[in-house]
Amino acid sequence: MTTFTDIELLSTLQDTLREMNFKAPTPIQAQVMPLLLKGRSVAGMSQTGSGKTLAYALPVLHQVKSLELAGKAVQDPSRPRAIVMVPTRELGEQVTRVFKPFTHHTRVRVRSALGGTTFEISRRNISGCFEVLVATPGRLAKLVEKQLLKLDDVRVLVFDEADQMMDPGFLQDSQRIVEACPPTTQMALFSATISKTVQKLLDDMFLGVELIRAAKHDRIVETLKTDNRKVVNGKRLPLLDVVLAEKVNGGTLFFTNTREQCDTLAKELEKRGLTCVVYRGEMDKIKRRQNLKAFRDGTVAYLISTDLASRGLDIDHVGRVVNYHLPQNLDNYLHRVGRTARAGRTGRVINFVTERDQGLLEKVSELDSKR
Repeated sequence: MTTFTDIELLSTLQDTLREMNFKAPTPIQAQVMPLLLKGRSVAGMSQTGSGKTLAYALPVLHQVKSLELAGKAVQDPSRPRAIVMVPTRELGEQVTRVFKPFTHHTRVRVRSALGGTTFEISRRNISGCFEVLVATPGRLAKLVEKQLLKLDDVRVLVFDEADQMMDPGFLQDSQRIVEACPPTTQMALFSATISKTVQKLLDDMFLGVELIRAAKHDRIVETLKTDNRKVVNGKRLPLLDVVLAEKVNGGTLFFTNTREQCDTLAKELEKRGLTCVVYRGEMDKIKRRQNLKAFRDGTVAYLISTDLASRGLDIDHVGRVVNYHLPQNLDNYLHRVGRTARAGRTGRVINFVTERDQGLLEKVSELDSKR
């Protein structure tokens, strides 16, 4: 399967693919989409930036629109045909943006119910008739509990970026949601890694599904250039000054390991007269959202974050990732560097390396050698 025209999608979806100049599916899209279109349940494992959202969005839109064309349109309010569960509000908004262009010709209605917004906003969003709902697990479970949302007509249930859903209440909420859906519901799970949470989901709720591992799903993408720089005597600022003086095509995403390190690095950039924004836990959610938007829009060239920004976020213009402090495990490293060199684009990662980071770098080197 070399082009999207080889996939049996509705003509309205094919029209939008042509308008957006999408020609060839990524490996995970080519493997997963035909199965989902046949009604099969799948669990897809693929690198960050490999096009997992579109891999399920197109089959979901195809299926719900096909029901309408067959004379089975949604007629009851607050009774969706497809649910996409996401770990965070930011990812939910991003997923909704992926769906949006493909709804213009199909006229499929996509709504959201996301944590981080008021409950009243979610309640208003799910009023009336619509086909697809993008939701965070906690908010979705609450809407079902209050009988504001009916899941008895759900045909497809998707767990997106499941490896991020580490909250202790997630599995319990997910179980309730699965039980509220018909037993015939088609299930789909997507993740970059198989964490303990993902494995438990697979064991408890996805038994018998087809597990699809895209080629090189656990490797570093070939378009990423790695640059390791040694931290001498614990002094990172001299390296920082060199990095800031270098030209880069696009924005720079700095990663630290703690909120305190995040704030300290932000102050260092501000001292140098550079405008930057912070994206981390335990900050005002509205401010965090504004900061992400400023970076996404290109208004600000530097975003400084903890691992909060390492998973799921798709920002086109990230030209380089700087690990100001390297993470302790390989999974977090792969998620961080996956913020650049996405969807075939080139990118660069600069690692500030101390002696304690050698074990991690040996694992990274092993992955590099497999590219």
